[in-house]
Amino acid sequence: MNAGRDGKPLGGRFVGAASNYIDERTSISGFVKELGRKIFPDHWSFMLGEIALWSFVVVLLSGTFLTFFFDASMVETHYDGAYEPMRGIAMSAALESTLSISFDLRGGLLVRQIHHWAALVFVAGIGVHMLRVFFTGAFRKPRELNWVVGFILFILAMGEGFTGYSLPDDLLSGNGLRIIDGMVKGIPVVGTWISFLLFGGEFPGTAIVGRLYTLHILLLPAILVALLVVHLMLMIINKHTQFAGPGRTNDNVVGYPMMPVYMSKMGGFFFITFGVIVLIASLFTINPIWNYGPYDPSPVSAGTQPDWYIGFADGALRLVPPHLEFVLWDRTWSWNILIPLIVLGLFIVLVLIYPFIEAWITGDKREHHLAQRPRNAPTRTAIGAAGVTFYAVLWAAASSDIIATHFWLTMEGVIHALQALLIVGPIIAYFVTKRICLALQKKDREIVLHGYESGRIVRLPGGEYIEVHQPVDEYERWKLMDVDTYAPLVVRPNAQGRIPWHEHLRAGFSRWFFEDRLTPLTQAELDAAAAHQHHDLDHVMHDAEEELEASNQRAIEEGRPVAAPHDQTAVGEFPSPKRLDEMNEPRGDDTAK
Repeated sequence: MNAGRDGKPLGGRFVGAASNYIDERTSISGFVKELGRKIFPDHWSFMLGEIALWSFVVVLLSGTFLTFFFDASMVETHYDGAYEPMRGIAMSAALESTLSISFDLRGGLLVRQIHHWAALVFVAGIGVHMLRVFFTGAFRKPRELNWVVGFILFILAMGEGFTGYSLPDDLLSGNGLRIIDGMVKGIPVVGTWISFLLFGGEFPGTAIVGRLYTLHILLLPAILVALLVVHLMLMIINKHTQFAGPGRTNDNVVGYPMMPVYMSKMGGFFFITFGVIVLIASLFTINPIWNYGPYDPSPVSAGTQPDWYIGFADGALRLVPPHLEFVLWDRTWSWNILIPLIVLGLFIVLVLIYPFIEAWITGDKREHHLAQRPRNAPTRTAIGAAGVTFYAVLWAAASSDIIATHFWLTMEGVIHALQALLIVGPIIAYFVTKRICLALQKKDREIVLHGYESGRIVRLPGGEYIEVHQPVDEYERWKLMDVDTYAPLVVRPNAQGRIPWHEHLRAGFSRWFFEDRLTPLTQAELDAAAAHQHHDLDHVMHDAEEELEASNQRAIEEGRPVAAPHDQTAVGEFPSPKRLDEMNEPRGDDTAK
């Protein structure tokens, strides 16, 4: 390596000089130093957000490559590429360029599949990350705004995926756009106007691919990147949540600094994410447009499915009973479209504003930097389970035809069963989940008071059998005792001596939210339990030592060997008097000492 007159490497001198040059003009060194010292807690569930982040990076990298070769045009052309079965078929330039990327461009098909799989992982990563945030209560003050930003990211990610899914102008994507066109036209009064504006005329028009392409590569990615930066900045400002443990409070963060530990982990995790996506893309084909052919309004492929994140909307359309329409003011109002739009819209809005709803119900205005265990918030966990069940039933309904054909069931029977499950399923999930959470809380309380079941059955000298419990260590006790002490709201009259109706409603919701909750253990209960455990253990050991001493005394008097304190018949079993006598009998060449 070349070195300067001062003996330092030239590369190091250049980096230092460049850093000083930038810092003198931006004063950025303080921010970089502070960011490098930023502490991040270490827990496997915190990696879920990074899966979404790094898969988005893979989407950007692979998408940039594809942009150079894709032609976003609906001009009709005839395919004359390497894929023999489709030569001479009339199609749009968009589909022709996509086939050219797949079969004529070296590595093009692999990059296409990497791009598609990375998009699926990106949306899934955001969804699973949001579930972690919801069930651990990491959306509470001061992170309500970050929840809103994250959920908007989730919706935009689905929109970004759908716009890219529709670009090839093949039969599958065309049918998806046809469904969107029907949903838009089902909006009363303005639906047809919006459809004509979107497609540039009657469906399918000649402009939709170019417009979707602009959204897909320019507008939506820019908004996603901007919101992602805001999301990460809010996370740094508000601190990362952490699970309870010794030394962990609302005022600190226990973990590793950004530089060099966490940055090294992030870099390694990026390559793991990238490698897994490439492996999946290499082994599993997705969106084989050459099997579907160009879009034609007349045929519909049997058994085809949209990308997984669109399934819930497709399922909502399938579960609406038929013939729900009427004519009013010379216009046809189709509830087959309106009901799914209203239901899905309400579902999305409720998820978006849930942090504010819970804060209003509980009246909790404290800052929370410790993540909750889901069992310690049974009502919230039950609500989340009900919501997941509702989403899962809609998602399953998108595959109702495949379920019917694969399991030899009637299509009507599958639809009716899913319709009933859509209503009953969330209710069952709510009550079952809440009972499970309360049972787990009671189990934790039992462990704190009496310790873990060790599986050791101890036989006392008098013949009595007892189970020895293993005491809980400090870290585990801290985790098990992390129960919120917040209580239901109490209705109080206002300055006029009246209680407004909305306060009655709020208090009722608060009682429902905290019903059946277990009050935290008091220090007196903990001290009594610890004393009881020590007393039992001391009592067992004392009785065993006395019996062993008496048995050894008899052995000395009779001239037999003395049993050592560790001579027991099994782990966790203290020798009985009869067993002690058997142990003290002479065996072979043993002689008394």
